[in-house]
Amino acid sequence: MQFHILTLFPEMVENGLQTSILGRAIQKGLIGIHAVNIRDYTQDKHNKVDDYPYGGGAGMLMQAQPVYDAWKAIAKPEEGKKPVRVLYMSPQGKTFSQEMARELAQEEELIFLCGHYEGIDERVIEEIVTDPVSIGDYVLTGGELPAMVMIDAISRMVPGVLKNEDSGVTESFQENLLEYPQYTRPEIWEGKKVPDILLSGDHARIDKWRLEKSEERTKILRPDLYEKYDLPGRALEYLLKDKMLHMDMIEDIRRGKADILAVREDGVLTKDRSGGVYRITAKTKDAGERLLSSTDPTGAVYVCHQKFVLTSILERFGLKNFNECYQVIYPKKKAPDLPEPDGAVEIRELDETYAANVEAHYHLYHDEAYIRERIASRQMIGAFLDGELAGFAGVHNDGGMGMLEVLEPFRKRGIGRLLEAEMIRRELAAGHVPYAHVFVENEISVALQKKSGMRFAPGSVFWVS
Repeated sequence: MQFHILTLFPEMVENGLQTSILGRAIQKGLIGIHAVNIRDYTQDKHNKVDDYPYGGGAGMLMQAQPVYDAWKAIAKPEEGKKPVRVLYMSPQGKTFSQEMARELAQEEELIFLCGHYEGIDERVIEEIVTDPVSIGDYVLTGGELPAMVMIDAISRMVPGVLKNEDSGVTESFQENLLEYPQYTRPEIWEGKKVPDILLSGDHARIDKWRLEKSEERTKILRPDLYEKYDLPGRALEYLLKDKMLHMDMIEDIRRGKADILAVREDGVLTKDRSGGVYRITAKTKDAGERLLSSTDPTGAVYVCHQKFVLTSILERFGLKNFNECYQVIYPKKKAPDLPEPDGAVEIRELDETYAANVEAHYHLYHDEAYIRERIASRQMIGAFLDGELAGFAGVHNDGGMGMLEVLEPFRKRGIGRLLEAEMIRRELAAGHVPYAHVFVENEISVALQKKSGMRFAPGSVFWVS
């Protein structure tokens, strides 16, 4: 991997990066350090690269021309060529992190632009910089030290740079955990003994102890990191305490469809990736309010699992439309037997030729594009009697079963139960727990769920928009 550093002090960069682990990596050809003196590209006969800022102000500003020409000599921009990313060291940039180091390590080469004095002419920044980056909320004399810090962190992610490849995996910030405490000889120092478990030779127990210590240390020292640690596991741990009430959230996470926005001791907030629906559950009104602070109400749809959260959403965001639903879950692993309807009914997947017909009869969504998307995803089935579409059902993009409608001439023949049973069978075959949200006032659907063996969760869930 090649690092180019555009700087006024190339010796500073070279001396700082050519020792220890990075020095060995350079010798092996795993990384390259190319410090470029911006002064070499100035057109000023006195070798000047700076001037006073227009409009007045303290200090001097680096000029656009030498910076641009230095960049052009290194980047060699050509049409059709992948541009090299240019990282500008600036306290105004995005804060550097281990995650960013991993991402940048995937590049073949990077250019670091180091400012000095009062900064760089804005015009050249707009022209060449792809990534303004900061190492913290403070100001340094120039960008050389931040560039060196970043190059060190990125280089450690390059295969072969670390002798022990596990070092890059077990150190702090991997998986949003701080590193566990470490000990070496002597076994006892100043009366302090190495923990017995580290001397046991039982590596399974040692690994478990180290993970526990990492979790404990992170929770105490960096609660901001701990909030991001193992979000799916921690969210599921909370939600499974009331599995029936939270089955929609549990399935969304298990199916890999949920972005987990917050996990607290008193609540969980997720956002469905397909439909953009916020799902929220909380133990108290205050916890719900805190979770809602992490949402953007603009055009949002919420599913909440407590009435006091519903009240908060309505009052806080001024939303007016909501529906109370039962959450129903199929509790068995064995698929139900398919009931025999009145007449020879064939069940098959729908294709796009039925989209307009479904949209015309499905009263919850008047959105043919949504219907077509569900059909294209192979998530809608139809019941056919003598070749004619008699009813349909499907799975919503948020994972819940529904969209069940039996057309008027074919009602009271058992077709609804047949469609429901087939949807349950398909969901079980996909490894899912079948669930649905049913409007509490929909007596026909409520009765169908009971006949189909669906179990009703205690309480209600509320859809709000």
